Amino acid sequence: MLSNNSKFNLVQVKGTWVRQTERCQSAQGKLSDAKIYENKSDHGVCWTVVSPIVFTYRVIQSKNILDPKNDTLLWGHVGEEEEELKGTINNSKPVKRFVVIDETVNQLYGSQLIQYFESREVVYRMLPLPTTEENKCLELVTKILEEIHQFGIDRRSEPIIAIGGGVCLDVVGLAASLYRRRTPYIKVPTTLLSYVDASVGAKTGVNFAGGKNKLGSYVPPVATFLDRSFFQTLPPRQISNGMAEMLKMALMKHHGLFELLEAEGRKLLLSKLQSCESDSGVELEDSATASTRIAIETMLEELAPNLWEDDLDRLVDFGHLISPELEMTVLPTLLHGEAVNIDMSFMVYVAHQRGLLTADEKYRIIQCMLGLELPVWHQECTLPLVQKSLNERLKHSAGSLRMPLPTGLGRAEIFHDMIGDNVLCQAYQKWTAELASSGNK
Repeated sequence: MLSNNSKFNLVQVKGTWVRQTERCQSAQGKLSDAKIYENKSDHGVCWTVVSPIVFTYRVIQSKNILDPKNDTLLWGHVGEEEEELKGTINNSKPVKRFVVIDETVNQLYGSQLIQYFESREVVYRMLPLPTTEENKCLELVTKILEEIHQFGIDRRSEPIIAIGGGVCLDVVGLAASLYRRRTPYIKVPTTLLSYVDASVGAKTGVNFAGGKNKLGSYVPPVATFLDRSFFQTLPPRQISNGMAEMLKMALMKHHGLFELLEAEGRKLLLSKLQSCESDSGVELEDSATASTRIAIETMLEELAPNLWEDDLDRLVDFGHLISPELEMTVLPTLLHGEAVNIDMSFMVYVAHQRGLLTADEKYRIIQCMLGLELPVWHQECTLPLVQKSLNERLKHSAGSLRMPLPTGLGRAEIFHDMIGDNVLCQAYQKWTAELASSGNK
């Protein structure tokens, strides 16, 4: 059988892309990172296309984002290399923004947002929606798309803005990825959970067929704007809910963050992670600033090299093996972070049963969780539910469970073997015996 393999680079010459072999680089022009491999045989020709896709997005911490003097909400997504675009838009036509805002957030901050846009002569449309886990469905996405279509936006220069919690950010992200195949969007998280988790990644999604986030895409926002001042209007339970994801990153990657949450978790809860200014007016990096910064940095470290989850070995999946099934089973009894923490609590017992954690480390972790006012056990998290969740996870993990487990405080590894029934049952019995009295959230 004859076989002829060739590799071609792609060069743009006068607006046209042409193939060139590496041996023959005759034309001069813009060289693409894409490659075309051609394989000729007796049976025909096979072309293999390798086309790298690069996404660039910005995560910006900003104070008082709804202050009309603050440019971030309108122009924070524009990098230095695009500053000319800002001037061109300002001079040629009015600035337009389509905003999807959670209806509760709208009640709290809608008037400020209107004042912001009107003071800057922005043409805007605000769409308040009930973005709750129960409503996280395709119908909500369709509603957003219909409103966007009626309002009309320039898909290159007028990004959609999502203001709300994780559900809002996920739903708007999916809508943006569908509208004209991909329209830029901006995330403005208003809950601590979305601040440290949903806002900094590329996942979008809705629930489907009784499953959490069964439909979705990987399309990052052009920018995420982080403002802790939104936390001031959150109930304490929502602060605890978000701190579960911070604790996740601490247990997986950062011993210092764990010790900070262990020592000052109660203070962070009571202050709602607000910082005090010094006498000079300069904000110091206190525990609130440091803890949220570390949580964001460690999350970005794990997400940036694996934005599309091509590698299924993900430390950030800790707490997410059992929690999706548990969360959907008891919806809306548990918040997302609470379900994640119950999952983490059980897995801490599994890690101890496997000899990965000492008894003292296990005790400190559970006490830290309780100090953050997070649930560590739930009656609906039964052994059959645990086993079902792990088996379901195995089906979608290329034949290997891929289980992140702590191996110390701030250290973790990913284990690929299925937990033995003896280890699982013993860990579950000890978990229930020691923590069931803590009660449900």
